[in-house]
Amino acid sequence: MIQIRISKFEFRIEATTVLVVALALGLFATPLAAEAQQAGKIPRIGVLQVWSSADPMVELIRQALREVGYVEGRTIAIEFRLAEGKTERLPALAADLVQLKVDAIMTFGDPGIRAAQQATTTIPIVVATDDLVGAGLVASFARPGGNTTGVSILASELNVKRLELLKETLPGASRIAALWDPGSGTFHLKGLEAAARSLGVELQILEVRRAEDFHHAFETAKKSHAGALNVLASPFLYGYRQTIIDLAAKNRLPAIYQWREMPEAGGLMSYGPTLSGFLRLCVAALDKILKGAKPADLPIEQPTKFELVINLKTAKALGVIIPQSVLVRADEVIR
Repeated sequence: MIQIRISKFEFRIEATTVLVVALALGLFATPLAAEAQQAGKIPRIGVLQVWSSADPMVELIRQALREVGYVEGRTIAIEFRLAEGKTERLPALAADLVQLKVDAIMTFGDPGIRAAQQATTTIPIVVATDDLVGAGLVASFARPGGNTTGVSILASELNVKRLELLKETLPGASRIAALWDPGSGTFHLKGLEAAARSLGVELQILEVRRAEDFHHAFETAKKSHAGALNVLASPFLYGYRQTIIDLAAKNRLPAIYQWREMPEAGGLMSYGPTLSGFLRLCVAALDKILKGAKPADLPIEQPTKFELVINLKTAKALGVIIPQSVLVRADEVIR
């Protein structure tokens, strides 16, 4: 028996009752404390990419996250692991993100995806690449399975479309070169040879695996009298876009690219989805995952908006006259 005296009043409480009350209070307090701790936790994501830290894509990712309410340092933590143009560094960077126990990994391009998939089978991976199913990175578009989902950019079809645009722009070109990063997969070439035959042009594949290969590739195209260049999609090639644009200008080789940023930087023309558009799709998938969705259950998205951008300044410098049939279809003409 515990005796308590408060002023003139006296209470007698059984000791067992005090113990029960104390335990009950403790049980209620524990979940409340854990809930309060969880409330202060912000999601932590990793961004794995071959680009350099100075690439504009880094800020585009932050911007796409802000559009859905994720502000770095306040509502989300971002761990950037950038390979500075060296794809061989990606596996180690992916392993580092897994060690940090991030809540999800965002990556773009086949080498980054493979590195992330080899590093973890449990952490969700949100990706954008050229053909997720064709490259064997997911089981299907409707149900990707595993821990990977994201955006497939329809690269094979776009490669063919760009080849057709080049031939329409330069009807006299009998040989067209294709700048190709083998690390992005052989499926890039799917349909390209057949399309070249139907257009009556000879297709010349120029492999580029390292930064040192660019000069040799352009020399080969020049010696073989290639009339134009189709730059196939690849995060590696995108990272060296200014090098490619400068070499195309130096060798007077009209080139078409996937992203509008290339003609904006001095390339001749581009046709493909927008970077901001596919990033929004990626971030939408990431947002669902951070709110509890499973990657295996999120269908692979595909871009629906494609832009044709033409730089007439570059066309004039190269002595290329853009046909009216191509100009009228352009979403933007840089004069």
